[in-house]
Formats: sequence, structure tokens, C-alpha cells
Amino acid sequence: MTYFVQQNQPEGVPPLELTGERTLPDVPEENYWYRRHLAVYEWIAARVGGLSVADLACGEGYGSDLLAAAGAREVVGIDANPEAYEHARLRYQRPNLSFRRELVEEFRGPCDAVVFLQTIEHIHGPDAVLEAIAQAAPLAYISTPNRLTLAPPGAEKSDNPWHLREYTASEFRRLLAPHFSEVRLLGLFHARKLRAHEVALRLGWDRVHKALRLTKPFYDRFVPAISSADFRLCDEDERDLDRALDFLAVCRV
Repeated sequence: MTYFVQQNQPEGVPPLELTGERTLPDVPEENYWYRRHLAVYEWIAARVGGLSVADLACGEGYGSDLLAAAGAREVVGIDANPEAYEHARLRYQRPNLSFRRELVEEFRGPCDAVVFLQTIEHIHGPDAVLEAIAQAAPLAYISTPNRLTLAPPGAEKSDNPWHLREYTASEFRRLLAPHFSEVRLLGLFHARKLRAHEVALRLGWDRVHKALRLTKPFYDRFVPAISSADFRLCDEDERDLDRALDFLAVCRV
């Protein structure tokens, strides 16, 4: 098994190891997944200016830092993992940003908005957590991967050992609906060079790069070059959400 650790961390900040439980910046091989997550954080950051925000299961802390940098009045990043908490506390420091070590199941608020990304699929009792979020804030942003594009066809879930359950768009909406008066569902899709890569794969790029022995040289350059602009969030009237990579629910109480 290959292990990856964050590179080039600031002095005094312990690097985190990539375990598959959470994504990390500063790991070139992980850049696709990091940018996929970052694209959603950036979309949310543009909409929470002046609000107090709780970023649940914040992991390494990069998303909480982005929300604070973009103008949220106050951001609290919450994560139960001691290594992630210590790393985030030391690496990301702003007057309007703090971190707290706490289980998401114990979160009670209050705040103006909750951000809860790519974690509901890890939770044993999602309804209790969703009800606590609805009690804590009038607005919540909740994301999860799309089982239809993450797992093999017909499978109940992908092989990610950290995921307890994965959802289709309709299943995700049914999970959220009892807890919120309004649920707007968006889908995350490839854009720009990742969209071009999708087209190339359909045209047989996999056969070409293997035959020419270009696989490693190409992807060693391509993956680190991916940016958050290579993803796009779309409403369900724009794109078929069954084809989305991830879902983002904008939930109002």
C-alpha cells in the first residue's frame, strides 16, 4: 500500500497522512479529490459573507479557512480527530476563525449557517445529526457523493471503507426532507479540462496512453494541474443529477 503525506507544511505544523478518510491539500496525487471538495467550499464561501458559520467535520481545516477568508463573520471548524484538529489549529489562524475538537453528533450551535460536506455518508445515525443541524441554524449546506457515479453499477456502495451508506439524488432528498422546510439540490460536474478528459476517454484515450506508455508521465502532470475551476455546480433543471459526481443540498428551516 502506498502512503502519502502532506508536503511543504509551515514550520511547526505537523503534516497529515492521507488515509482515505478525508482529503488533503499539499498532496499532488490527491489533487483531484482536494479540488473537487474545494470547488464546493468556494461556492458556499461566496454566499456566507457576514454570517457565523460552523464547519462540521472540517478535517484538515482548509475549508474553514476559506470560509473565514471570504468574509464570514465567524467560522468555527469542528472535527473529532485529534491529529486533524491540532494541524488545523496550528496552520490556519485568522481573527474570525477558531477550531474545536468535538464529535459532529454532539454539535448544538447556535449559528447562522452550518456547512457539513462529504460526511453524512460516514454517519451511523444521520437523522439525529440532521435534526441537530436544523435546530442549530436556519441555513445548512450539506454534500455527499452520488452513489450512481461513485460505486460500480448496481452496487449498494463503493469500496470506500469509511462510507456506511451512499445515496442517489432521490434518496438524499428523502433523507433531508423531514428536517428542513426547503431543500434545493445541486450537482457537481466536471468542467473545462476535466470535461475534455471525459470526452477523450469516450474516444479511446485509455487505449492510446497505455499503448504509447504515456500513462504515468501524462497523469503526473495532469492531476496536479487540476483546479477547482474544473468543476461546476449545476441545478437539476440544468443537468441530470443522476450523472453528478456529488450532491450539494442548500437546506432552509
